[in-house]
Amino acid sequence: MSGPGGGGPRAGRPTALAGQRDMRAEVLNTDQAHSASEAQTVLVTGATGYVGGRLVPALLATGRARVRCLARTPAKLGAAPWRSEVEVVAGNVGGDLSAALRGVSTLVYLVHSIGQGDDWAGREVADARNVAEQARRAGVTRTVYLGGLGRDSDDLSLHLRSRHEVGRVLADSGTPVIELRAGVVIGSGSASFEMLRYLVEVLPVMVTPRWVATRCQPIAIKDIVAYLERAVLDVTAPAGVYEVGGPDVVSYAEMMEAYARAAGLARRRLVSVPLLTPSLSSHWVGLVTPVPVPLARELVESLVNEVVVGDDRAEATFGVRPMGLDEAIRRALAAVERGNVPTTWSDADLVHFAPVTTDPQWSGGTMLSDLREATAEAPPEAVYETVSGIGGARGWYSGEILWQVRGLLDKLVGGPGLRKGRKRAIAVGDAIDFWRVEELDPPRRVRLRAEMVLPGQAWLTWDLEPSGQGTLVRQTATFRPRGLWGRAYWLGVAPFHRFVFPGMLAGIVADAESRVPKGR
Repeated sequence: MSGPGGGGPRAGRPTALAGQRDMRAEVLNTDQAHSASEAQTVLVTGATGYVGGRLVPALLATGRARVRCLARTPAKLGAAPWRSEVEVVAGNVGGDLSAALRGVSTLVYLVHSIGQGDDWAGREVADARNVAEQARRAGVTRTVYLGGLGRDSDDLSLHLRSRHEVGRVLADSGTPVIELRAGVVIGSGSASFEMLRYLVEVLPVMVTPRWVATRCQPIAIKDIVAYLERAVLDVTAPAGVYEVGGPDVVSYAEMMEAYARAAGLARRRLVSVPLLTPSLSSHWVGLVTPVPVPLARELVESLVNEVVVGDDRAEATFGVRPMGLDEAIRRALAAVERGNVPTTWSDADLVHFAPVTTDPQWSGGTMLSDLREATAEAPPEAVYETVSGIGGARGWYSGEILWQVRGLLDKLVGGPGLRKGRKRAIAVGDAIDFWRVEELDPPRRVRLRAEMVLPGQAWLTWDLEPSGQGTLVRQTATFRPRGLWGRAYWLGVAPFHRFVFPGMLAGIVADAESRVPKGR
């Protein structure tokens, strides 16, 4: 077994594989391949979900396919940056699809009902049969389906059995099917990654079941999308089942260790308890992570099955070179850090897939916040002048002694402390006491990022909106905790927020109003 970042064992790797991949990549880029696929109309089901929401813009970027999206709730795609470039048809995979399938040459099937009711697996099969039959009658020439890894000879979990059965139903219709089977998907916002991230960050010591020793072959979401894109565009690719995974074969325990390294966390201690069943584990996962118990139960039960790629047909056929586990985790963490998470597991149009209350605005992780609002009888320009002048000699309008104490404590633990002084006119990147100016958008927004030593990341943001003759001021203190200590820190300082933040907002409003000439 390889460790994270190393080259894992790959069964049956041919010596000429690299050459085959290069040849395949060249074929995909020829004018012949372009002309063969440029007239395609591709129907993407599950476009509102995690994978579908990333595949659609990838297909559009190639310029080689017209994309149509099937959506139960079309309005959910209204905010997608690519909405104007696609056709959206209202409908669901269990109903009449004649309008959605009209003129379609390739169907992409990304629908999943995992954990939705007692007979969700039966509904998945029934929906797949309905889609397959209507696609055959409509003259669809090929279906691309994303399923799950796992050997059929094993005692597979219900989740994996259902994934395989859906693939068989699609193929039995007579329409050629390319079935890509994947295991754990590593990417910002994926359910598997969020489970991994929360467990490792929140729990420095974990009581774990035996399944943490099970081997898996994780793959980055970027590589999943690349495989799907190639499968759609390469009309010469043979139908069949293709197993896909990254280059690293690891246990779940090793994957947790890899995450801790990439996130700069201390090594996690895992204490194995054989009696901790998957059912009990799912409740534990549901408590610690944002993934709801019905979904966690199905995912955890699948962790007892080894999900490892058995051959190299996928790489040889589609020419995708998947990145390693360490790189996949680093990319996912960087996306979370930037707040650049285009899709998440909670995007799927399913009842259980709703963000938890600690994720009011999804950013790929827990964001704790203190939001306060007030209306100033002053124009946005006057309020902006006040907010952008905060700190330094002017101070913070409220709780000055608390600010001084916080600055002293910061210096004692090696932080910058409360640096009195600031530039008269600030710019992005300037220091204001122990904050750094991260965003200035006059007269609408000021955003400061904390530089004090913290078990997480903190921001102070003021958003200003015209309201009648005045300005609505939204003051938000946001904290992204790091691990268990981060959450404990927020709970510890929350009582002080009641003394500091209301007075700060009131002071800003009063100061801004004093800048407005009387009789305005």
